[in-house]
Amino acid sequence: MVYQTPKDKPVYNLDNALGIAREKMRHADIQKQCANSGAQLQPDGTVRIKYLNRDYRLDPKSGEVNLLLDQSPVGMRDKILILHYFIRASGAPLTGKQITFRDLPGGLVYYPTFLKRTIQPLLDKFGKDAPSLHKAGQALGARQGEIGDASLIIDAFPRVPINFILWQGDEELTPDLNLLLDANILEYLESEDVTIVCETIAWQLVNAIKKA
Repeated sequence: MVYQTPKDKPVYNLDNALGIAREKMRHADIQKQCANSGAQLQPDGTVRIKYLNRDYRLDPKSGEVNLLLDQSPVGMRDKILILHYFIRASGAPLTGKQITFRDLPGGLVYYPTFLKRTIQPLLDKFGKDAPSLHKAGQALGARQGEIGDASLIIDAFPRVPINFILWQGDEELTPDLNLLLDANILEYLESEDVTIVCETIAWQLVNAIKKA
């Protein structure tokens, strides 16, 4: 199964959310937000920004988001996430302190759903095959961490590293997986956006192996 938005997932009005994000983009200090977000202001006034190891082009005037070197269409959720990141970015440095999804506002309440839609697909695919998780991470430009049987550090955005840590299961032990975020994550994304980013990465990792 290739990643698709779960049919039972309650999503906010995407058209409305995109419209609001585009309006905020038009009123943003573009040069400041490029510095805050790690994006690059181009000579033609557009913005180049990296999201999940791919380069995107933002047009501050229209709020449009396109892949820079690819004609493939950009999904609406991805457009909203990229705009939200660019607009919200405060430029705050990494704290070095890591937190879990449950530490986010609303994280404890939403965690059972997060477990089902993000953690469990990864455990089902990689729980007994840690090397394959590293292989899948290559497509997302993952760096290797130092904890667990497999650890991937994936830069969702230039200032948003996410650490996926897997403890491989065997005949006696159940596999376990955790996601760690820098404590400054809310300086760049709202909790709902973190949820969507993590779910998107999880299914990209699963699909990367399916295509291999």
